[in-house]
Amino acid sequence: MSTLLWYLEITWDYVKQMLPSMAVGVGAFLALWPWRRRRLARAGLVSRPAREAALLLFVLFAAGLAALTVFPSNFWTLSHWQAAFRGEVAFFRITPLWESVRYIGWRPYFYEPFLHPGSWVFYMALANTLIFLPVGFFPNLLWRRPRWWKGAAVGFCASFAVEFLQLFVNRSTDVDDLILNTLGACLGGLLALLLGRLAPQFTRKFQVEVQNGRETGDRAPAP
Repeated sequence: MSTLLWYLEITWDYVKQMLPSMAVGVGAFLALWPWRRRRLARAGLVSRPAREAALLLFVLFAAGLAALTVFPSNFWTLSHWQAAFRGEVAFFRITPLWESVRYIGWRPYFYEPFLHPGSWVFYMALANTLIFLPVGFFPNLLWRRPRWWKGAAVGFCASFAVEFLQLFVNRSTDVDDLILNTLGACLGGLLALLLGRLAPQFTRKFQVEVQNGRETGDRAPAP
């Protein structure tokens, strides 16, 4: 029980770091909403409230994920900013590529942390898997013609981009993270496919529709 509480406390600390970036994500979503609505209207399409809500959740999650991965460690904590104002640390330090590439973790051992439940490495391995579930889930939910490989492809590309950017922000870059992130995204994509099989009428609400509301697709049918 104490280990679970410890995990929950760590998770809450990460969630708090996600909140400022998520607020920026909300602002960007609302600012772009009129432009998106006009673009859909020109294509003869409409995005229903359920789809917009799911898309907003995805934007919130993506912004929060960026806060945890493509910024220096603890960048969004109050202690970091206090130390930065005191001149003890840099606000945002860019690391030269030649300094970071030497510390890339090339040897895969992603399975080993799962042999030690209750440990810090177990938590990080589990978190690196679960945090990418939405990366695979939402594309298969929101895009037309969901496929199992779409979640894995989006997850791999997103994780590769994150690991590459971490070379420049004084973060560790590891092949294990790429593997676990891709696995998590693949599981998320499969979960969306399962939901589509079990509740097709429900998942149809999350796809764009032609304006008569009787068909879904990326483009309105030709007259």
